[in-house]
Amino acid sequence: MGTGEDTGENTAGSDERHRLTAVTGTVGLGLDALASVAYGPEAIVVALAVAGAVGMGWTLPVTAVIVLLLVVLVACYRQVIAAYPDGGGAYTVAREHLGTRTSLIAAASLVVDYVLNVAVSVAAGVAALTSAFPALLPWTVELCLGVLAAITAVNLRGVVAGARLFIVPAAVFVASIAVVVGAGLVRGAPLHPLPATTQPAAVGSVGVLLVLAAFANGCAALTGVEAIANATPSFRAPRAASARRAEACLGALLGVLLIGLAVLIERFDVRPVQGRTLLSLVTEGALGDGAGFVIVQIATVVLLALAANTSFGGLPVLAARLASDGFAPHLFGLRADRLVHRYGVGVLAVLAGGLLLFSGGEVGVLVPMFAVGVFIGFFLCQVGMVRHWRAERGQGWRGRALLNGLGAVLTATAAVVVTATKFTHGAWLIVLVVPALALLFGRVRAAYDRIGGQLGVGELPDRPRRLDTLVVVPVVAITRLTSELLSTAMAMGHRVVAVHVSYPGEFAAARAMETDWLYWRPEIPLTVLGSSRRELGPPLTRFVRDARADRVIVLIGEVQPAHRWERMLKNHRGAVVARRLSRSTDAVVCRLRLPLRPGLGSPKIAEAERTLSRHGA
Repeated sequence: MGTGEDTGENTAGSDERHRLTAVTGTVGLGLDALASVAYGPEAIVVALAVAGAVGMGWTLPVTAVIVLLLVVLVACYRQVIAAYPDGGGAYTVAREHLGTRTSLIAAASLVVDYVLNVAVSVAAGVAALTSAFPALLPWTVELCLGVLAAITAVNLRGVVAGARLFIVPAAVFVASIAVVVGAGLVRGAPLHPLPATTQPAAVGSVGVLLVLAAFANGCAALTGVEAIANATPSFRAPRAASARRAEACLGALLGVLLIGLAVLIERFDVRPVQGRTLLSLVTEGALGDGAGFVIVQIATVVLLALAANTSFGGLPVLAARLASDGFAPHLFGLRADRLVHRYGVGVLAVLAGGLLLFSGGEVGVLVPMFAVGVFIGFFLCQVGMVRHWRAERGQGWRGRALLNGLGAVLTATAAVVVTATKFTHGAWLIVLVVPALALLFGRVRAAYDRIGGQLGVGELPDRPRRLDTLVVVPVVAITRLTSELLSTAMAMGHRVVAVHVSYPGEFAAARAMETDWLYWRPEIPLTVLGSSRRELGPPLTRFVRDARADRVIVLIGEVQPAHRWERMLKNHRGAVVARRLSRSTDAVVCRLRLPLRPGLGSPKIAEAERTLSRHGA
């Protein structure tokens, strides 16, 4: 009794070791948001710079609005974590309060955003690398796939392993950007004149559409904020408290860095320069082009490549939640020994790899589709939370509902603006893919319901009864494998028949087989079938179809060599026959593997093995 309790405690302790703390959760699930510091401010400036100095004056106000939206989102998702500690985020909230169809739209939008985040992050990281080393440019796609494979391999070892591995580069990046902001604010002006802008000179007024375009571009910095709420079950106990701390920490870091960079951009009057990132220009103005500049650039390259880790922490948990509700294949709910949803990790890697191949690893092809789906999820989550508080009506529910209501209004506005401004640049594809994916989830659930209905799940079936069972055993030669097969068959049914297939020109061999069978006396009848085309499948299929029995079981034997390299010598004919029988008959097909020990052999065994090889055991 004591041993069992100790084992349970040890298992629980082992599980907790493989879960996230507030710090590792911020890193493991927040790299996407933190990495947006490298391209979010630049996206705002690119939109505003077309209006010249007048437009650049709007950099800080637009960034402030985005940070305000960030603050609201962080506060809202902290409430989501507290109310739904089992994870799932927008999907879970929408499923409970907005209905099944709406919840599937939320889930589909998050899945699309997670996949795009991996592709964009990897492509952006490789783009930064090839900018520093132009000789690598022809290998862009190969580098993207290599980085994706490395991140996937790390995450297959567990989300905590990934977070621990990435905590150093994340800390270096945040610290280096903080140094840039601090040094720049103290300096007040660039260390030396920055490169002149390559954008055509423009002087004009700032219209509403221009500000909206800048806001839409900058909203890319908000992707990844929801990942912590989706992956709350991955945190250590108390899970909700740890996840809420991680959410607050992520929001504080991101907000401070965005505002700090926006202030520097206006003070340094940084404009777009061909072949240079805006972050590199700000860094040069604050630190010069020495060692500090190099450290910031390398940290940026590394973090952009690793930002995909956010999706690897969030999507597998979301997929597991969908699987538990029957909207995704149940295998997505399986977890390995390090609490890894390996199927979710694998599918995410494959889909992201396909996008990288499709886009050729070019960030410009992927970015227009980015951030559209996530705001759909943001909006649905906040609306669902408003209904949650209205239904619960606990202490302080009005204030919580008001906060989520504000989040719903702001995210709905952002969703419309982002979709409208990016529609012709690729957002139209997301508008089509999200409903299609939601429809696919519904089809999976319908299939599970249909299968469950045919199985009578939830109902009492008929009482078990004895069936007239016939066990068919295909045999090639009289060997130890044959003996094991027949012994097993006799334990499976009260009628057993051995079947031997004879090929053209082997009439004498078939007669010899029958003679040896009578001499061996296994007390089981042997039926010899003819095959005109040297195939095992068709004659066995006809025999099984003509058999008169309530249930037919076909037991196929295979040898399992002791050495792995010897397994390549098998012709795998048994697997081919099993598939043929499964497709063409109602028989229950079983395969029995006989393991062989190394170092044993004799001329008779060798001859038997050659016979098995010729006939396909």
